[in-house]
Amino acid sequence: MKKIKGKLIFAAALILVTAIYYYVTIPAINIHSTGMWAFMIGLVAMIGCAVAIHGARKTGSIRMTKHGLDISPGNLGPAKYVFYLCILLVVIFVIGSVLSSPIINAKKYQQLMTVEERVFTDDVKEVDFNTIPLLDRQSASILGNRKMGSMVDMVSQFEVAEDYTQINYQDMPVRVTPLRYASPIKWLTNQKEGVPAYIRIDMATQNTECVKLSEGIKYSEYEYFNRYIYRHLRFQYPTYIFADQIFFEIDDEGVPYWICPVKKFNIGLFGGQTVGRVVICNAITGECVDYAVEDVPQWVDKVYQAELLIELYDYHGILKHGYFNSILSQKDCLQTTNGYNYIAMDDDVWVYSGVTSVSGDQSNVGFVLMNQRTMETRFYEIEGAIEDSAMSSAEGQVQNLGYRATFPLLLNISNEPTYFMALKDDSGLVKKYAMVNIQKYQWVAIGDTVKECKKAYNALLATNGIKNSSPEGSKEATGKIKTFTTVVIDGTSHVYFTVEGFDEIFDADLSNEEILRIVTLREGDEVSVTYTEGDVLSAVSEIK
Repeated sequence: MKKIKGKLIFAAALILVTAIYYYVTIPAINIHSTGMWAFMIGLVAMIGCAVAIHGARKTGSIRMTKHGLDISPGNLGPAKYVFYLCILLVVIFVIGSVLSSPIINAKKYQQLMTVEERVFTDDVKEVDFNTIPLLDRQSASILGNRKMGSMVDMVSQFEVAEDYTQINYQDMPVRVTPLRYASPIKWLTNQKEGVPAYIRIDMATQNTECVKLSEGIKYSEYEYFNRYIYRHLRFQYPTYIFADQIFFEIDDEGVPYWICPVKKFNIGLFGGQTVGRVVICNAITGECVDYAVEDVPQWVDKVYQAELLIELYDYHGILKHGYFNSILSQKDCLQTTNGYNYIAMDDDVWVYSGVTSVSGDQSNVGFVLMNQRTMETRFYEIEGAIEDSAMSSAEGQVQNLGYRATFPLLLNISNEPTYFMALKDDSGLVKKYAMVNIQKYQWVAIGDTVKECKKAYNALLATNGIKNSSPEGSKEATGKIKTFTTVVIDGTSHVYFTVEGFDEIFDADLSNEEILRIVTLREGDEVSVTYTEGDVLSAVSEIK
């Protein structure tokens, strides 16, 4: 009876320890999960040690002395078979890792991503400066913290999380991030109602809002116990291996969700990671919906982590002629540059990065756009400076001020691929903007505002014989000039005029050389105008 009782206590203790370990580490019950293998190996090793100690005590080969635990050599019985099993699991894990590696499967890794070659001007349309993201993550963080500091009713209990996910929201680039509890004590006093708001920052206008919710966020990375988002997901989907990063997003109505990609391993046990499914979890209610990756709703922007897309493209570019070629001769080996940014296009978020040779020759052979929702990948063959060179070129124009350039955005300006970047001071505040031509990175334009920077860049292009094309959404008006007035605004001459048959008031900015012909015209003269509509004034881009 005593022996049975001891075995029951041992079994109960083992189950308790196993349950606690599983609750804390929450590994997926999946053969492809390295966490599951670590769990199994650790569990078997623990059982082996327990059986060994129990057997040694039974045979007298282990005893307590005044000097401590004394273990004498002897037959430890069944324990050795448990240790054999542990060793076998380790061997399978190691062999599985090797057989899943690019060394053996270079061709399979190279084909994980399908890359389509495209024409830059066909896909990347001329930029609308009202919709481009002017802020990087660091600047967004500064704005978010400032906004939180002004929320006197919440600032003592909550702080801003560092998610700052960039998404498209109602056709505008925004960054969103939830609030989080300021401390475990603040969690204890507020967890019943949940987190009451999230921050939304318009990346084009820099407008920052603290969006208050009628019902608080109760599932996040900042909760504890069963409301901790990864534990909540694990108990609903015990076999899913979720990505290392999940994404905070909002739908078109502003409802907060967690976008949770599920890993798919395409090569062996642990290799060739992509995304196979996506679980969308309502951050307020915890309700989850499971989708195949190709069925994810259109409003979702982040499925593939940017770093994963970069890794997959590097496999595609480096492993063209096998693994050992990528190490030794490196023939035809291409890789992404040392940074990336985001572009909003076709109601999706695309990861942008330059593509260069592995030799590090400071020049791009082209650039790549990768869709974060679908993994669609497009390559554009355009030779030019890598981003670091363009950033250095822009910084050189303001070296007396010591400003540092952000990683560039890729824009189409007058059908010229152009780097656009902010120039920031030591405190992280944006002071100026810069545009650098990708193919001729010595062409640099600087401005205190985006508008001034664009004017300077257009003038630079005109000086070098590149005609400015009409902006997207432009219209035309032809007729006789009805009224004509010259004004000076902030040191720049403008001509305001109207055309018979049209209600618009046209604004001709004389700093644009394309429209200087307007000064030779007067009331009653025939004119043909290319313009973009505005709320009060319509900006003229060409006079004929």
